[in-house]
Amino acid sequence: MLGFRAADELRGRIVHWAQFQADAPKLSEAVRRLVELGLTVKMPRSKNVAQRARASDMAARAIDKMTDKGASADDQASRKRRLLKGPAEFRDVRVDRKAKK
Repeated sequence: MLGFRAADELRGRIVHWAQFQADAPKLSEAVRRLVELGLTVKMPRSKNVAQRARASDMAARAIDKMTDKGASADDQASRKRRLLKGPAEFRDVRVDRKAKK
């Protein structure tokens, strides 16, 4: 058995939602359906720009420490860009970037 307490305002919103369902479910059934609906929704990933920038900066600094000092500046920059961008095989599955067409 599962039970919970809801504020009057929330309970009213659930009852209101239930009234507009074809079978007008009772409160407990309405709560069950709403929970199921909520659990099927795919949550968007966090778009924390500050975290992304910090991670990118940390990766860039780590790459700089491992850079081949014998390579030209252009080669070093090109290699760094490729590493930060990631392998081509994985770019299309990254969820934090829009697919290019």
